[in-house]
Amino acid sequence: MSARVFISRDSGALCVGADEVARALFKAAEKRGLDIEIVRTGSRGMYWLEPTIEVARPEGRIGYGPAKPSDIDSLVDAGMLEGGKHPLSLGLAEDIPFFKKQTRLTFKNCGIVDPRSLEDYKAHGGYQGLAKAIAAGPEAIVEEVVNSGLRGRGGAGFPTGIKWRTVAQTPPQQKYIVCNADEGDSGTFADRMIMEGDPFVLIEGMTIAGIAVGATYGYVYIRSEYPHAIEAMEIAIRRAREGGTLGASVAGSKYAYDMEVRVGAGAYVCGEETSLLESLEGKRGEVRAKPPLPAHVGLFGKPTVINNVLSLASVPIIMSDGATYYREFGMGRSRGTMPIQLAGNIKHGGLFETAFGMSLGDLVDEIGGGTRTGRPVRAVQVGGPLGAYFPRALFNTPFDYEAFTAADGLIGHGGIVVFDDTVNMARQARFAMEFCAIESCGKCTPCRIGSARGVELVDKIMAGEERAANITVLEDLCNTMKFGSLCALGGFTPYPVMSALTHFPEDFGASPKRLEAAE
Repeated sequence: MSARVFISRDSGALCVGADEVARALFKAAEKRGLDIEIVRTGSRGMYWLEPTIEVARPEGRIGYGPAKPSDIDSLVDAGMLEGGKHPLSLGLAEDIPFFKKQTRLTFKNCGIVDPRSLEDYKAHGGYQGLAKAIAAGPEAIVEEVVNSGLRGRGGAGFPTGIKWRTVAQTPPQQKYIVCNADEGDSGTFADRMIMEGDPFVLIEGMTIAGIAVGATYGYVYIRSEYPHAIEAMEIAIRRAREGGTLGASVAGSKYAYDMEVRVGAGAYVCGEETSLLESLEGKRGEVRAKPPLPAHVGLFGKPTVINNVLSLASVPIIMSDGATYYREFGMGRSRGTMPIQLAGNIKHGGLFETAFGMSLGDLVDEIGGGTRTGRPVRAVQVGGPLGAYFPRALFNTPFDYEAFTAADGLIGHGGIVVFDDTVNMARQARFAMEFCAIESCGKCTPCRIGSARGVELVDKIMAGEERAANITVLEDLCNTMKFGSLCALGGFTPYPVMSALTHFPEDFGASPKRLEAAE
């Protein structure tokens, strides 16, 4: 009987030698005359254990890792294919504490299914949501998504169902579904993991969205830095089309829907929805003034749903298990789960999916294990390069949209980047302004000019030039950028700058009393 072995093809695993481990295992089995089947999956998101080898056993998948090619002979000799003990043994993969503490809804198949097999996806519950959506019809689909409480996972947190309802209510015409897969935030990789590890769930979610609003075509806009995700999505789309779940008659129904991948050049500003639309149309990626909203006048001037990968990938489970089931998870207005990405100076970096509400401190200390260096955590940045820096004093903040807003922060795409006590927060503030200056599309003055002036001001403050006066000017500049920029790039850059100045004034040579007085 053939032994089934699972090794990730995820980019994170490939970077640390997953291909080499797979080749070494194949050669070792061939040399010994062993009958094995190596299945290349996505990653479960425990990156400090990659490359991980999982062996299918009656009791579940037994994990071994992190493995190197030089470990293969000893693993096979120790009876790895029969679940034998070895220094790299991890036990049942589902029992690893990092994994066991999760609530996996969006990522339930990631690391489990073969991302290139439509049959494997269906065998694990795939396309049940689509079947129920077809039976329910467009209006019922929209209301189910509205009732689920699903909000945009790309950063803004806008209710997904309301956006769909707006597009659905426009007069019948050509409409589009656009998936924003331009994942550019530092410390984020959830979109990539879905596309590489479970691409059919995104295709199913986009297909359901198309039926819901009357759109017959969709685009997945992926940044060029994601070649493995691009390949995985293109293969999955082709196989979905061959399998009858895309095309003129979706799953034998009266609904037509098809889609394709479009590759962006990697501009950060194209993560903003209107810049993305400009790029899709073959133009320079610049922000459009709103209104009109893309829901009314979007791609090629037609009504368009634009959602993030995680938002669309959450739809199949909402349709298969129901809005009520999905709403049971989370807190307040933040319903469902959030795939949180732990990165930076952290011991256990990876993806942790959990219901909204877990505290920031528990995520960093308990789940992430603190810093990789072993030094104290000084700050974490949540929400990408435009997210606020939180000190330990704010670690009791629950992971919730409104709670973070109340603390002058952003959840964004769910990325948490950890810094130990060696970080210089004035330099981090300078980096935020520099990042904005480099990535600005240049259309609006507050972002284009303000970010360049911001770099100069932070340089003067760090050099001790008229420090108090320049800090006042920096605060005023941040206020101008926050309320005067056309999009979130310029509008959110003040978050990291002001949070660094507020919580870590000593790095700017400022007096904490000055900031207390300002409050």
